[in-house]
Amino acid sequence: MGHCTQSKFTALNIAVLTLSDTRDFESDTSGAFLEIALLEAGHTLAERQIIKDDKYQIRSVLSQWIASNDVQVIITTGGTGFTDRDNTPEAVKTLFDREIEGFGELFRHITYTELGTSTVQSRALGGFANKTAIFCLPGSTGACKTGWNKLIKEQLDATHRPCNFVMHVKKITE
Repeated sequence: MGHCTQSKFTALNIAVLTLSDTRDFESDTSGAFLEIALLEAGHTLAERQIIKDDKYQIRSVLSQWIASNDVQVIITTGGTGFTDRDNTPEAVKTLFDREIEGFGELFRHITYTELGTSTVQSRALGGFANKTAIFCLPGSTGACKTGWNKLIKEQLDATHRPCNFVMHVKKITE
């Protein structure tokens, strides 16, 4: 699997989408954390938006980013629970060319140590669409910290061994 790594870090263009009926940029601590974390890791913020948790709005924004030549990774926060307004998995799964089954499984495994059995109420998921990596995290800032620090950050680092997702995302042409 060493063929999946590079000797130097490659900055990726990452878009962050917060799905919430109540948050704005001032109260969106989860989106703010993801923005700061990805910048501190050396990546570029391609775009950041907040929209209502509506599956058609979600698909619209994600489809634009997936089709864009400037977005390599998308991280969403919110809408992964079981309430009637949690629509992220239903909205996003139909866009995937390939699902990253292990992402949601590992996220729930890690959060089990923090939340116990309540972690089964998270429908976190990941996948690829048009060579764009997509990670869907719960809306809490704690969940975003866990997802970024314990899963996503390493997988978006080209030097992480034995493998990572960098070679699988679209290349940015200038």
